[in-house]
Amino acid sequence: MKYLITGGAGFVGSSLAIRLKDNYPKSQVICLDNLKRRGSELNLPRLRKQGVDFIHGDIRNKEDFSAIGEVDVIIECSAEPSVLAGYNSSAEYVVNTNLFGTVNCLEFARKSKAGFVMLSTSRVYPINPINSLNFSEAEARFELSHEQKIPGSSGEGITEEFPLTGVRSLYGATKLASELLIIEYGEMYGIDAIINRCGVITGPWQFGKVDQGVVVLWVARHFWKQPLNYIGYGGEGKQVRDILHIDDLFRLIDLQVNHLEEMSGSTFNVGGGKDVSVSLRELTKLSEKYTGNSIPIEGIKENRPGDIRIYITDNANVFKATGWKPAIGVESIMEEISEWIKENKNKLEGVLA
Repeated sequence: MKYLITGGAGFVGSSLAIRLKDNYPKSQVICLDNLKRRGSELNLPRLRKQGVDFIHGDIRNKEDFSAIGEVDVIIECSAEPSVLAGYNSSAEYVVNTNLFGTVNCLEFARKSKAGFVMLSTSRVYPINPINSLNFSEAEARFELSHEQKIPGSSGEGITEEFPLTGVRSLYGATKLASELLIIEYGEMYGIDAIINRCGVITGPWQFGKVDQGVVVLWVARHFWKQPLNYIGYGGEGKQVRDILHIDDLFRLIDLQVNHLEEMSGSTFNVGGGKDVSVSLRELTKLSEKYTGNSIPIEGIKENRPGDIRIYITDNANVFKATGWKPAIGVESIMEEISEWIKENKNKLEGVLA
């Protein structure tokens, strides 16, 4: 097999590439990345060591695909991943990367007759309906109520049947538009394609920032004793997300790639689910536990644009279709990230500190 992973020097792309090459050493794995995100250059030695081929290119430029040759499978991991993208700046980069870049990837898939696995986002679901869900408030977190009026929602989280009408951010809008194009390309050109609407993905070698990669950011700020903020919803840190370890995601992608034809046309919500969810306040306690440090955290009551109180992935459909479910819990994720930072502190300090 010959794989192309776009965004291949990023956290998700490089992690999947390394695991693919480890599991299928005779396959060729090619990573394409523009190295725009700070820290992605640190993944290049890791890719080289594993025998993964790297091409410095940009999915916005269709000419950058010319050196690749035909491939069997494209795993589309490239993105401008910030929900805040475009709020105080031009929309051009997020639109050109997340939408027009996908068009170039699809055209390459059409010419190569390649399978296509798209890593989309839970952010395709609109903000206001999510924030209108019934919830309760516990000591350390918000919790979804079992009884909900909006279809596709329950105490277990949000399914693929959740309504898509409403505003969702430019990031979410470009990803949803890309999903629609993937479906049309699949039907028109016979491309076997699967779409995964992923929640918060995390693990070692993620370079977390305020707007993306919150789990690693939280541990890193504690490790280097730097301040943080609880932003929005009263400033108490009770916002909740489910989180998914990159190894759990790889198990699913591996399964999908090996059953592309039979699962083609599917769109799945993919995340840690209710059992692998955590609030910011709970992240703080775990970060203190595994780094041994406490830091000042200021509460800011005002919400930022695009903020969501609670999002939990309901994995019922992907489990029904594949038997897959997450295996790595919050405690294990936090411990592993903490150990990774400790072991690589000199290398990571310039990016994470």
